[in-house]
Amino acid sequence: MDADNSAAAREIECVNGDIRDYDSVLRGAEGASAIFHLAALVGIPYSYISPQAYLRTNIDGAYNVLEAARACSVERVILTSTSEIYGTAQELPMNELHPIDCRSPYAASKAAADQLGLSYFRSFGVPVTIVRPFNTYGPRQSLRAVIPSIIAQLLTGDGVIRLGNIHPERDFTFVDDTVSGFLAAAAAPDLSGEIVHIGSGAAVSVQEISACLSRLTGRTIALKQDPARVRPALSEVDRLLCDNRKLQHITGWQPRVTLDEGLLRTIAWLEPRLLQIRAAEYLV
Repeated sequence: MDADNSAAAREIECVNGDIRDYDSVLRGAEGASAIFHLAALVGIPYSYISPQAYLRTNIDGAYNVLEAARACSVERVILTSTSEIYGTAQELPMNELHPIDCRSPYAASKAAADQLGLSYFRSFGVPVTIVRPFNTYGPRQSLRAVIPSIIAQLLTGDGVIRLGNIHPERDFTFVDDTVSGFLAAAAAPDLSGEIVHIGSGAAVSVQEISACLSRLTGRTIALKQDPARVRPALSEVDRLLCDNRKLQHITGWQPRVTLDEGLLRTIAWLEPRLLQIRAAEYLV
């Protein structure tokens, strides 16, 4: 997010740097009481093309954060994980003890970063908490993600929605609930060395999300599979469903934004920006 446009702009200090560069991470950590490590390469398709880029960013980046936190005696480190490390659900709902079964280089890089974080807690006493969100969506999300991609196609296209596999189910969680979960985990006094989940507790397929967005926008759609968007067969994750009871029990956190409300808020944020993009295209 552009700090200049934030309501908290006067409270934000921007430090230019690269998560892969220890010195710039150390500068950012100096004087901090807590670190939320959110920097990562997250696009799964590109991880098939350039796995090494994910190792350098996601593993080396986590190392730099952990080492800087250790050097600066930071009081709490929140490492952002991902439900993708589990692969397809082997038991439902999926709690923090669910087996890890990485289906992409991206997932493997994040699993490695998690283990590195836990090792720093056990070896050096760095107060690390692993926060594992499921599928966050909402305003400001990249158009490459499935929900904004569907919305963009709905509002600007010909009624044909081009997707990959439409049958996988995901636990879609609105960004406000994800953020409140992160803050709850950071404020909890007894979560060092622990893993906690953030998710809505409901699984919805890509096909069902498409139908829901069609209903909310009042637009008729036809779904068409785009081969370029389909994952390799053994890499597909068929179902993710969060068991969020651990974080609820410890902190009292719970998701509050319904799927319809979250989708409507996402549409409302994205629609004027898509119109601006289309208008700019006509002016070129």
